[in-house]
Amino acid sequence: MQQDILINWSPQETRVAIIEGGSVQELHMERPLERGLVGNIYLGKVSRVLPGMQSAFIDIGLERAAFLHVADVWQRQEGGEAPMFARKDTPPVPIEKQVFEGQTIMVQVIKDPIGTKGARLSTQISIAGRLLVFLPQDDHIGISQKIPQGERDALRERLQALVGTKEAGGGGGFILRTNGEDSSDAELADDIAYLRKTWGRIRESSLRLPPMSLLHQDLNLLQRVLRDLVGEHTQSIRIDSQEQFALLKTFGQEYMPAAVPKLQLYKGERPIFDLYAVDEEIVRALGRRVDLKSGGYLIVDQTEALTTIDVNTGGYVGARNFDDTIFKTNLEAAQQIARQLRLRNLGGIIIVDFIDMVRDDHQGEVLSEFKRQLSRDRVKTMAGGFSQLGLVEMTRKRTRESLAHMLCEPCPACEGKGHVKTVRSICYEVLREILREARQFNPREFRVVASTMVIEMFLDEESQHLAGLSDFIGKPISLQTEATMGQEQYDIVLL
Repeated sequence: MQQDILINWSPQETRVAIIEGGSVQELHMERPLERGLVGNIYLGKVSRVLPGMQSAFIDIGLERAAFLHVADVWQRQEGGEAPMFARKDTPPVPIEKQVFEGQTIMVQVIKDPIGTKGARLSTQISIAGRLLVFLPQDDHIGISQKIPQGERDALRERLQALVGTKEAGGGGGFILRTNGEDSSDAELADDIAYLRKTWGRIRESSLRLPPMSLLHQDLNLLQRVLRDLVGEHTQSIRIDSQEQFALLKTFGQEYMPAAVPKLQLYKGERPIFDLYAVDEEIVRALGRRVDLKSGGYLIVDQTEALTTIDVNTGGYVGARNFDDTIFKTNLEAAQQIARQLRLRNLGGIIIVDFIDMVRDDHQGEVLSEFKRQLSRDRVKTMAGGFSQLGLVEMTRKRTRESLAHMLCEPCPACEGKGHVKTVRSICYEVLREILREARQFNPREFRVVASTMVIEMFLDEESQHLAGLSDFIGKPISLQTEATMGQEQYDIVLL
């Protein structure tokens, strides 16, 4: 299916929507303030070597010095020029024999700074492409462990032939990523050329730039659009920023020339995302309920361990009999669920509870349609059949934060539970707390400070219980409204 890519750019946020068939299929967002440092390559300067900790502190121009452990330092072969991995069965060469204070060294961030700790570094450089990971200091050809064992040897031979040998101007180590399993030789060759060109630019920068310089930063979202999202089905890439259009065009001409003719500068008066109501789609993608055109609906619940999707008929009564109603609803749900997984970027374990179907042929058709829709996903998915309980279990690879985790945070009122105690429950909790305090202390008066709704219930429906407790403990109980308090919040003040 033909697709269009819309890019809405602002200094604080970049948003990308992929449109197919007139509807939003994928959303990608990036905020410069939230970008991490992992993958960045710096020309660092050794500020201190600590033999006792077998580590060194490297100044890479950040607020705090970064940390390099001996296990993350490449060791040189005797008589060789290129560094290599230390063998796991031999102890590494002590760090004080590998680096020295004041030394200029190329390093890559493998862990972001956390709290008071600086970034963690490695001298083992790797550069990620769309299909491959390039290891410029190695000659190893590797295949992702997630690709079936039986397919790895053939893929390794294909990749070795494309990479070539050092004598023939090739060489370098490459690892085939999971999403490169079904790629053509032409696609792999393009990725190899891009990665080698990137490494050449990094090496050239390391020779002319001073220490504490950033040599390479992983591509931003705009650049990843050209690298990862553009394919043969892409008709156009429209962007609403003239400055970013020029930068993206320059980048494309150097690294992805095939994508440049598809780039277009959007000059319309309406915001670019209004063309396909993308903002409204984002709002719907954050909700639990997804309405189907037939009248049925989905309920999507995302938890820490897994995501559950429940299919319901709702008000759909259009089919000739109940079995057909269920079948039509499940068939539409199979299409919408696959879309919602892409739109919300849900990953990990996913359980789908289709409406129970009596006929085996209906089950087979729904499952076939579901898998067909999942096959359109650029992220690797695996789906099983119907279980004995009528559930479909599947997994989808986690590639980035889900839309909800990126845009939302736990509710401060319910702390992420999704519900709060009723006002009456809070009133009874307050009464029990006053009785507990009265048995331990002997104040002149108890004062309840709570939300408006709790105080109003104490003054109305629960006034008799409050008065009865006051008589029982022999102390007056006063009430005070605090508008800033949530429904479950309250204080009992001893006066």
